[in-house]
Amino acid sequence: MNTVWIVDDDRSIRWVLEKALDREDIPHRSFGSAVDALNALEGVSPPPKVLVSDIRMPGESGLGLLQKVKARFPHLPVIIMTAYSDLESAVAAFQGGAFEYLPKPFDVDQAVSLVRRAIEQGAHQGGEAEEPTLAPEILGQAPAMQEVFRAIGRLSQSHATVLINGESGTGKELVARALHRHSPRRDAPFIAINTAAIPRDLLESELFGHERGSFTGAAAQRRGRFEQAESGTLFLDEIGDMPAELQTRLLRVLSDGHFYRVGGHQPIRANVRVIAATHQNLDDRVKQGMFREDLFHRLNVIRLRLPPIRERREDIPILIRHFLQKSALELGVEAKRVSETAIKYLQSLPFPGNVRQLENLCHWLTVMAPGQMVEINDLPVELRDQPQREIPVGWTEGLGLEVDRLLAQCPGEVFERLTRDFERTLIRRALGVTGGRRIEAAQLLGIGRNTITRKIQELGMDEDKPGADGDGTGD
Repeated sequence: MNTVWIVDDDRSIRWVLEKALDREDIPHRSFGSAVDALNALEGVSPPPKVLVSDIRMPGESGLGLLQKVKARFPHLPVIIMTAYSDLESAVAAFQGGAFEYLPKPFDVDQAVSLVRRAIEQGAHQGGEAEEPTLAPEILGQAPAMQEVFRAIGRLSQSHATVLINGESGTGKELVARALHRHSPRRDAPFIAINTAAIPRDLLESELFGHERGSFTGAAAQRRGRFEQAESGTLFLDEIGDMPAELQTRLLRVLSDGHFYRVGGHQPIRANVRVIAATHQNLDDRVKQGMFREDLFHRLNVIRLRLPPIRERREDIPILIRHFLQKSALELGVEAKRVSETAIKYLQSLPFPGNVRQLENLCHWLTVMAPGQMVEINDLPVELRDQPQREIPVGWTEGLGLEVDRLLAQCPGEVFERLTRDFERTLIRRALGVTGGRRIEAAQLLGIGRNTITRKIQELGMDEDKPGADGDGTGD
């Protein structure tokens, strides 16, 4: 019996999975297209225990295969593979009833473990696959983003309260909108409010509305955000800054499902899914007595953490391409391109403003960069002068990025500046190891005693050498 069926138009992927399953003594069968697999399913009995399929293939797609397989065998686990790691694929796969979503390139041991888990646990049931309309900014191939995509997919049929944690500019509202758009409440309103941006004395009225005459200036009855979001989703951004008295009112709504307008006496039912977000550590704020613990537990049913850019540097190139195309479309101009050198330089920067800062940079480049190809020298001066906080891979790549920066900023001085820095670093480290003894430092470096003395003088290092010269005094 063929326990696992593999469907992929890429022969190399099929071969890798076949060999891995052979090693584990798991029976398998492979197909080069979805049509071949569907034809084989017509007369098979019993069906395979697990189906592993690519998502993009000539002819019938993996999502189409998933839909047809689920219609006939609703309990058959289907694992969807894709080299195109985006939210659309993940959500569509989970909404179509996929057991799991496996981005390429994958770890072979992880894939085999996933197959075993699918065999043991059986399948998830799901509806038909659909073509969702997504915010295209939610892109990413980084593992941390794949976890976010998986979570959104798994929550697509849920009404659960969600708490989103992430630094400023990581895309918390985009994720909240995606959660709403792929939920059973998608046809009802999505209402967003930044609780930190509204004055404390107005926030209660904004959230719950008010009755006419309930306070000075309340000339008419007003529906609050909870009523506006009826049957839909209410997104409470920067929930960590909510005043204590409103935390109490929000807790009551989440607990009882009812609220009162300001000045009102009639309870109003709140049929709303709440998604909250904050850049703060709510666990710490609870410990400090600045956030109600009971409210925290009400909000913290499902927690999603959005990674900052520095944890997903591999996504910077695709985000840049997307934002440059978006800005070009808005301005009616040809999209700029960023050189490989400039891309690597940008990947080394900290980007404290995260995706929002990257989007603003791309808009600036679309307007301000002189040519179609953007180089390091075309970047805003505050980025060109910014020290690189982290070296992406090894010291040679970091050196290459520094060379690129200096070539753009101070041509004609690059070799001398970097050579002096390089020699000074070598000598200073060696002297630190030997406690300032020059002869031993020279031996460690593989240079002569006269050479190290001359270099120390040329580089002006006499004043910063360690105090004890030891047996180096005779140089």
